[in-house]
Amino acid sequence: MNMTFPEIVSTLSGWVWGAPFIFLCMATGLYFSWRTRFLQVRYFKQMWQILLQGKSSSSGISSFQSFNLALAGRIGTGKIAGVATAIALGGPGAIFWMWAIAFFGAATGYIETALAQVYKEKIDGNYRGGPAYYILKGIRNKSFAFAFAFVTIISLGLLLPGVQSNTICDAFQHSFGIDIRISAAFIVIMLALIIYGGVRRIARISEIVMPIMTIGYVVGVAVILIMNFQQIPAVFTLIIKSAFGLEQSFAGMIGAAISMGVKRGIFANEAGQGTAAHAAAACEVPHPAKQGLVQALSIYIDTMVVCSATAFVILITGTYRVYDSMQQVVFTGHGMPEAIMDYGPINTQLAIDTTIPGLGSGFVAIALFCFAFTTIMSYYFQAESNVYFLFRKQKTASSMIHLLRICILLVTFFTSINAMSLAWDLADIGVGLMAWLNLIALIMLRKISLKVFSDFDTQYRSGIKDPIFRPDRLGIANTESWTKSVD
Repeated sequence: MNMTFPEIVSTLSGWVWGAPFIFLCMATGLYFSWRTRFLQVRYFKQMWQILLQGKSSSSGISSFQSFNLALAGRIGTGKIAGVATAIALGGPGAIFWMWAIAFFGAATGYIETALAQVYKEKIDGNYRGGPAYYILKGIRNKSFAFAFAFVTIISLGLLLPGVQSNTICDAFQHSFGIDIRISAAFIVIMLALIIYGGVRRIARISEIVMPIMTIGYVVGVAVILIMNFQQIPAVFTLIIKSAFGLEQSFAGMIGAAISMGVKRGIFANEAGQGTAAHAAAACEVPHPAKQGLVQALSIYIDTMVVCSATAFVILITGTYRVYDSMQQVVFTGHGMPEAIMDYGPINTQLAIDTTIPGLGSGFVAIALFCFAFTTIMSYYFQAESNVYFLFRKQKTASSMIHLLRICILLVTFFTSINAMSLAWDLADIGVGLMAWLNLIALIMLRKISLKVFSDFDTQYRSGIKDPIFRPDRLGIANTESWTKSVD
């Protein structure tokens, strides 16, 4: 039986995101939550305090810049198109499982970020790091490290940008009637100006754009929630009951709810995927755990705030339709026009238009542009870090960086004008492969990461408000950047 390329891609995506992977994601988050005594709860207040501490230096960016660079990678189309897709294919219950993976994933996010800080390197005057670095230095397996770096470059440079750029172009065409090719060209030109400016320009743009756009979007949807506050308890009940098959309309969708919730949750907050670890490694802090706590906070903001805001607006206004595994409609919300069968950003646009006529389409399109564009910027930075890892020689690395820039610009343009379903499946494969490799690495490095947390926790509870990391005292090797900074 011959299969088309999109069918092959869809099948591969199903294999990568099978039940074993979902179990691995949840089990890893639960394990690290338990071993750190739920740091995501105990240190919640300190996360906010650490976020605003520290400054950038000649070698590293600040915690706040790193936070926004990582947030740029998280707050992309997943917050608007991804949430709508989760509801369409998993029912309202998928939102509960997005919350679950975010809560436990905050501990996973802490672990990968702290490890990235422990094993970071200074390359060309800037700190670089990420899973490939801690796999090589911590596990000491060169083949494993190179495999992750290669998969990351392919995923972030070729497979993932298409989802972001494609969604921007579709939203602009729907909202403003702008031809897709014109939007694609505009995105590529803007992206080229930024990525050729280096990591500091990317960090500065993220530092400015992300807080403004995130607050603006949340405030916008908050207005709608306030206008419909009476319905919030009912929607919350609908999400909980649907997650466990207790809502009659979605009784047979428990598996789909869990699968889509975890899938879109990881795509949205990147917990365990390893991508945010690259931004975290670029930061200069006195202790790895401090940056780990900052990144755990970004997972909360990403899913608990932005994703939840989108989900509640869609569910309150009833602008959604739910499909089974055969793409047959099993439920249609009271606010969803019969003529519209698509799902994605249009659900959010309709939701906002329902409450504030005329605002939804343009508002969501602009929000999507800011979210998705900064995400592509973040993808480039993370892919660049892995190019430096693979090609250590100066001339070789420089040539490969130029090739990466050309490739991501070309891919961004051409995937903008192709089918969205194919773009999502390709992106899911990229995310899944990275997460598989990274989660295995985190489990193998659990003793070191927990030792780092215990060191921070002990110092902090003893009254030291700004703990200092000394890897030699903990018996952690291959930490040259920390040894030099201490000296």
